[in-house]
Amino acid sequence: MVCLPCSTPRLDTELLSAKTPIPGSAAASETILRVNNMSVAFGSNKVLKGLNLDVFRGEILGFVGGSGSGKSVLMRAILGLIARDTGDIELFHTNYDRLIGSDRLAIDRRLGVLFQHGALFSSLTVKENIQVPMREYFDLSQKLMDELAMVKIELVGLQPSAANQFPSELSGGMIKRASLARALALDPELVFLDEPTSGLDPIGAAEFDELIASLRDTLGLTVYMVTHDLDSLQAICDRIAVLRNGVVLTTGTMEQMTKVEDPWTKAYFTGKRARNVGM
Repeated sequence: MVCLPCSTPRLDTELLSAKTPIPGSAAASETILRVNNMSVAFGSNKVLKGLNLDVFRGEILGFVGGSGSGKSVLMRAILGLIARDTGDIELFHTNYDRLIGSDRLAIDRRLGVLFQHGALFSSLTVKENIQVPMREYFDLSQKLMDELAMVKIELVGLQPSAANQFPSELSGGMIKRASLARALALDPELVFLDEPTSGLDPIGAAEFDELIASLRDTLGLTVYMVTHDLDSLQAICDRIAVLRNGVVLTTGTMEQMTKVEDPWTKAYFTGKRARNVGM
């Protein structure tokens, strides 16, 4: 589990009063995640090959690549869910690999994750799913956990009645929002989203994009978003990183992506499905 920056949970009123970094400002250029020379292989299949990547505070970074290129592998390797062959990770100016015990947990609490398809526990209600990180890291009263869970449910735009529903009773869009609420359970600074709009209709996807952008601006989040959704990339991403042949080929704005000469990148951003992207 991952999530919070401090040893005691904060109320959202504290977050709302915090100063939110503005993308493109000096604060936004602060690197809070740095991946250095990462390589990951599964047997003879080398998925990542000396990859380097920086993520800046306050930005929404869209991470794209072809199917099977290693986008989710990279995210899981950063989170320590997949072993890597080479490379190291710096989180919040600290070498994550050298941390142990409480020092490592302190960094983990500053991260939140929304996995592809939500990955909610099917036997738990929405409220209970949101409380899982709270139970993992803190000794809180049930009353306080219930109150905090309801705050998160409201924060992501779910009705209070969703609190006692099970994942099987939720629509696809509700599952995404409930999963996001769990990712935000302990007020993280850096949130990882794996294909957050996959499976949603265009209206639902656009609403979810707006929610992510709003939460970034309100809570001062940094967002690392694996996606294939061109509309999401255009609507809310400050920068885009392209994964090609096991490395980050290029990073930049949507407009800059349309000028990259790499054949796959050109087809992706200026092909038939791109329509008005970059216009």
